[in-house]
Formats: sequence, structure tokens, C-alpha cells
Amino acid sequence: MNCGGSLLSLEKPVVMGILNLTPDSFYTESRALETDKALQKTAIMIEQGATIIDLGAQSTRPGAAILTVEEELNRLQIVLPELTKAFPETFFSIDTFYQKTAAFAVKNGVHIVNDVSAFELDEALLPFVIESKVPYVLMHPGNHFNNLLEASKNENLLKDMMDFFLTKIEPLTASGHPDIVLDPGFGFGKNLAQNTMLLKNLSAFSIFKMPILAGLSRKSMIRQLTHTNATDALTGTIAANTIALLNGAKILRVHDVLAAAQTIQMVEAICEI
Repeated sequence: MNCGGSLLSLEKPVVMGILNLTPDSFYTESRALETDKALQKTAIMIEQGATIIDLGAQSTRPGAAILTVEEELNRLQIVLPELTKAFPETFFSIDTFYQKTAAFAVKNGVHIVNDVSAFELDEALLPFVIESKVPYVLMHPGNHFNNLLEASKNENLLKDMMDFFLTKIEPLTASGHPDIVLDPGFGFGKNLAQNTMLLKNLSAFSIFKMPILAGLSRKSMIRQLTHTNATDALTGTIAANTIALLNGAKILRVHDVLAAAQTIQMVEAICEI
């Protein structure tokens, strides 16, 4: 991917470390509201093997209130420029569905837009991504933003997701946009059976010949399957990430960078992914 003139190779899987500039993300240890703490956490994640740092200023967990763009920018405007200035060799992504936030982030050294809404919550984001040609993570949100507490009941989810991605990809590819990453949106508008089905069939999305991002870290599907909480869900996350890698994932979005980096190393050594 062309990230502001620097090339990010996804020939081999990489780790995307999560940095939440929020007070309410579901996993407490991922939160960093103050600049000093954000710098410290970023430095640790880079040292542990993160290739990308994903910045988010609002929680998208089920039931979370949606911030306005002004509230989101207020959390980012001091911390984000300090991060990109402190770590100029690191690739940063911005987890947002607002065009104004994406534009601010890209102007201040962020390389990738990670949009959990697939352009649904701000119609201005699509033309911005097309014009800027910034690498774009396209996620399938299900009905997450229509009914935060009710998962999709669609029994043909995999087929409908294929159709959804085709529809959303078309205006990007038609414009010549060079870099698109697909994210199936684990936990977004999907029940446990659907999440496990998607993980098992993740390789189906390789038909698009685009990198696949797996965001499984400590999510509810893992907590439900292992009968645990977010704090104790690391082992289940490692197992889920291993399955994702074996099924074609090229980016692991995680809270625990060292564990994910070691997972990639093991799977690469044994399976030659």
C-alpha cells in the first residue's frame, strides 16, 4: 500500500496495534486519553512489533453513544499530531467514519482511514478517500449502527457480505483508488454463530484479491466461547488470530501486540503463509 509516499508491504501479515483515545472502550488497557500515556503506549507497541498504530477517539462497542465530529476532533487535536511527530517511521491509521476527522488526521501524518461504517454515516467521506487516494479499510458493519443491540438474523450472511463489498468497492475501483483493505467486521451486527462462521470462512473474501483485516481481539465472540471476560480473553484471541492467519488475514488488529507478533512468527514458520 502507498502510505503517503512510503510503501507498506502486506506480502506477509502485520500487526495493527489499537490505541483508544477514549474513556469508554470495552477493554480498559487500550485507553489512553493523555498525550504522555498515548506516547508511552505507542512506543511499547512499536517495540513489540506493531507495523500500524490504529487511533480511535470514540468507542464503537455495542451500546456506545456516537460522538459528534467536534467531540471526536477535540480528543484528537492535541494527541494525534504529537504521535505522528514522535514516530515518523510508523504507519498510523485513523479509526473514524467522519470526513472532517479523516482529513485532519491525514493532514497531520496519518496514512490510512479505517472506517467501520463503510461510508454510511458521513457521505462526504467517500469523495475524500477517492480524491486523497489514502488507503482505506472497508468494514462490513451489519446493522450495527441501525440497531446497536440486535445482531443481523440474515441466514445468507456470507453471500450478502460478498454483494455488500462488491457494491462498496465499485466506486473506489472505478475511480482508480489503489489501496483497499477488507474487514468482515467481527462483532458488528452479527451474532455468535455468524461470527464463528465468518472466521471459519474468512478465506472466501480472498476472491476480491485485497488484503483482509481481522479485528478479533478480546471481542464478545471470544468471551462467549471461552466463558470469560475481556481481561482474560488473550488466550482465546491468540487462537482466533491463528485461525484468521491460516485463512488469509494479512492484518491483525489487536490490543496485545507482542502476542500477535509471536503468533504471526509461529504460523509463518510452520505453515509458510
